[in-house]
Amino acid sequence: NSGFLPQSKEKMAPDKKAATISNVTFVRPAKFYLSGFSNIPHVTYFYIFLCFVYIMTVVGNVLLLSTLHTPKYMIVFNLALTDLCGSTALIPKVLDTFLFDNRYIVYEACLSYMFFVLFFVSVQSWTLVTMAYDRFIAICFPLRYHSIVTKPAIAAMLLLVWVVSLSIMSCLVGLLDRLSFCGSLVIQSFYCDHGPTYQLACNDTSLNYTMALVCIAAVMCFPPILIVLTYVCIAIALSRIASGTERVKALKTCTSHLILVAIFYLPLLGTYIAVLSSYIHPNARIINSILTHTIPALLNPILYSLKTEEMLNSIRKLCKSNRLSNMTLSNKMTCL
Repeated sequence: NSGFLPQSKEKMAPDKKAATISNVTFVRPAKFYLSGFSNIPHVTYFYIFLCFVYIMTVVGNVLLLSTLHTPKYMIVFNLALTDLCGSTALIPKVLDTFLFDNRYIVYEACLSYMFFVLFFVSVQSWTLVTMAYDRFIAICFPLRYHSIVTKPAIAAMLLLVWVVSLSIMSCLVGLLDRLSFCGSLVIQSFYCDHGPTYQLACNDTSLNYTMALVCIAAVMCFPPILIVLTYVCIAIALSRIASGTERVKALKTCTSHLILVAIFYLPLLGTYIAVLSSYIHPNARIINSILTHTIPALLNPILYSLKTEEMLNSIRKLCKSNRLSNMTLSNKMTCL
């Protein structure tokens, strides 16, 4: 594929720039173009819906972050922080790109955009695994829970999640810098997605493909497998409990997490399977991908975090203060 590379800067197109490392020239575009949806009428309403989703996500997760301060909710805090950062990395730029028609994105900005979106997806995925581990210890080893799930242990696990995700995604995105982009610069996606971007390259992309498979396995395959294994162990432990009431009580502590796992993984896995097994329309893939990146972050505070004692106490206090203010107002009206 070396024939696709320009011999000198003078022969290079004005929208391209070159970097030479060890006598090998890499052609890097000044900008990429994000295609987004094709031939969808009234698509503006969808972006307005995304704006609403982002506002509600920020409100829900900021409220949650301001409420959770105890060590036992470190994992929930990490999930809320990841949701907030992940949504902020993606949605505002999507709105700027398509709602205000700024579809060209600088090469370096595109790689940064890609890194942060994929990084927070990875952190979110492994945070769900950490939650499954917490439920596994709580149900299978209830007497040893407080000695195993300690603040330092959870902090170490979450730190490992961030460091490993940072390393994997840095490697994935960094490998794009060795590619040359000599032809089309149109990324067939709603953001600088890795697959549609590296497929535009005109030199060997086998290493990028291999790294993409590694990342898919690390983010989308291993975590759900580990979660399934933990719930198999939980199911076995619950089957040994004689009381049906105790089983239901223990299972209720897992329902919110199971719903989040289904919402997060099933659409992504479905898309990957559809892409590998048959043709899926680009618009359907984009809609599925957008909703997969945004809806879990919106629902997490509702489905999981609102079950925390601190949040419930805050809601009770708010309802109590509203009730007292209404009673005071009613008494004043009676006196008048």
